[in-house]
Order: sequence, then structure tokens, then C-alpha cells
Amino acid sequence: MLKSGVPYWRLSGFYFFYFASLGVLVPYWSLYLKSLGYNSFTIGGLVAILAATKLVAPYIWGWLADHTRRSMLIIRVTSVLALLSFLLVFVNQQLWWLTFVMLLFSFFWNATLPQFEAITLNHLGDDTHHYSMIRLWGSLGFIVIAVLVGGLLESVEADIIPLIVLITFVLIVLSSFTVPEKLNIPHADHSPIWHVIKQPKVLAFLAVCFLMLCSHGPYYTFYTIYLQEQGYSSRMIGVLWAVGVLAEVVIFLLMHRLLPIFGARKLLITTLLLTTLRWLIIGFFVTDLSMLFLAQLIHAFSFGVFHAVGISLVHEYFTGSHQGRGQALYSSVSFGAGVAVGSLVSGLVWDQWGADVLFMFAACCTMLALGIVWKFIDTPA
Repeated sequence: MLKSGVPYWRLSGFYFFYFASLGVLVPYWSLYLKSLGYNSFTIGGLVAILAATKLVAPYIWGWLADHTRRSMLIIRVTSVLALLSFLLVFVNQQLWWLTFVMLLFSFFWNATLPQFEAITLNHLGDDTHHYSMIRLWGSLGFIVIAVLVGGLLESVEADIIPLIVLITFVLIVLSSFTVPEKLNIPHADHSPIWHVIKQPKVLAFLAVCFLMLCSHGPYYTFYTIYLQEQGYSSRMIGVLWAVGVLAEVVIFLLMHRLLPIFGARKLLITTLLLTTLRWLIIGFFVTDLSMLFLAQLIHAFSFGVFHAVGISLVHEYFTGSHQGRGQALYSSVSFGAGVAVGSLVSGLVWDQWGADVLFMFAACCTMLALGIVWKFIDTPA
């Protein structure tokens, strides 16, 4: 049970709306860009921008949060600035303008989640293994919006997508003002954060994060377009996305039990093996709907288990005044560099060699990550 004083519903509400915005951007933004007439290379590049700003933005804002100890204020300010920046999408749809706008709004939008993760863990205190019980509401937000938008696109054009994103940004701003501040606990160790990062187990963990999310680049960038080209309806595509995140919700409900029992190493090994299988299924069995459902169920591990273990290890490795930057670094290396490189590779490979080669590339990334876990990561966390 969660201890009293944890603002469960307010924390959960922010996650719900933040991941609702992802539930539009991840499955459908590439579809919107395709509707504007952009080719696969350009789509890959524009999607990569959303991830690439995570290389810089979270760490800048994380440094500011660690030094001011005002994480919620920073979350509120950046949420408002992301909303205002995204309004510029409606001004022009030319490539140079969209590139500028996506750089601008994602610089602010990508600042919020790592700091909110740190706020949530600070509220939980010694009960960090209950993190997944709060985070699952983000998954539910993703499911709801992915299914709704999938159904909506059966009857309306893709140009409705930016408006839906805008609505989710408004809800993010409103929910950010309901969450109380929770300061991290200062510690006596004021050594530079590099002293933490240079530990072999930390470097290995960051490399695994990069490779795992790099493997997701083809999925995030072209999965919707891939299914559409295979003749699947927008409604079915939305359902498939939702099935993956629903599986993630189920595993989040169990993670507070699984993590203490099995530990990070065993869970990471299992996750990377299953994720490799998932990419091979999507690449080679796309015409078999039952196999696609199986692949989406593996999302419970590909994202759910991996992210819960990742957050736990970041909280273990980066303590006290390093906490905000630790979460930012995790976000930058994985959802930033990893997804950006995966998306760029996807844009280059998609037209030239096709989906089977692209998802083979994804499988190779996860197998390499498995080797790193096997050799370097051995922790009781």
C-alpha cells in the first residue's frame, strides 16, 4: 500500500495527460507528415527531432532543477512554453517551418517528464517500487487517445492530428498546477556527476538504454505507415497500438512485486530476448494479425519492464542532488539519442531495403544490448 501523503491521483493525472499527448504523436504524427506529402527520409528526420532535443533539453532543465530545487515550477513553465510553441504548427506546413517549430516545442516538452519522474520518486520516498502503480495511468492515457484517434481517422482527414495534440498540451498544463512540489533530499556527496557516470555499471546501463530505444526507432517512426500499407484500417492500427500499451499497464501493476523478487539483471535479460523476438515478428509476419497481436503483447516487456527497471536503476545510481540530472541523462541517452538514431536509420533504410531489413536492424540492437547486460550489469536492484 502507498503511504499516506502521496498525491496519487494528482501524480497519476499528469502522467495520464502527458502520455495522451504521446498517444497522438507516436502513432499518428508520421501519418500526418505523410498526408502533407513528405517522403520517408523527411518523415524520419522530422520524427527524429522530437527525440533529438532530448539529448540537450532534459539535461539543461535537470541541471536547473537540481540547483534551484524547484522542479514543479520548471515543469509548469516548460509545459506552458511547449503549448505556446506548438501553436506555431498551425501557421505554416513548409518543411523549414515545421523543423523550427518541432525543435522549439520539443525543447520545452521534453523537459517535463524527467523532472516529473524525479518528483514522483521523491513523493514515494522509500516506496519507489510502487512507482509503476502511478505510472500505469500514463499508459492508460496513451491507450484511450490511440484508440479514439484511430477510430476518428476512419471518418476525418489526418489534418485533425495537430488539433488533438494541442488539446492534450492544454490538459498537461492544467494538471501540472495541481501537483505539489516535493524537494529531493540533499546529501553530503557534492562530487561532479561524472564520478557517477564513469562507473562501468552505469556506462553499461546507459549503453543498454541507447540500444534498446534505438531498436524502437523503426517502430515509433513507421509502424503505423507500415500497417497502413499492408491494408490495415486506422481503427485496427489504433487497436494494435492500444493492445501493446494495455500489456504495459498489466506489467506495471505487477512490477512492484517482480522487481524485488527477480532483480534488474534477470528482468533485463528476459526483456531483451523477448524484444528481439518482437522485432522479428513485426518484420517477417506483418500479414498475420494474430502474430501482430503477440508482438504487441511483448510490449509489456519491451517498454513496461524495461522502463520500470530503468527508473529504478537511475534512482539507485543517481542520488540526492544528482537525481534530476540522472533522470534527464536516462531520458537523453534512451528516448533522445536512441530514438533519434533509430528514426534516422529508419528514414534511410525504409525505401531502400524495406521493413524486414529495418526490423532485423532493430533485433541486432537488442541482441547487442543483451550481451552488455550479461557482461556488465549485476545488481540486486
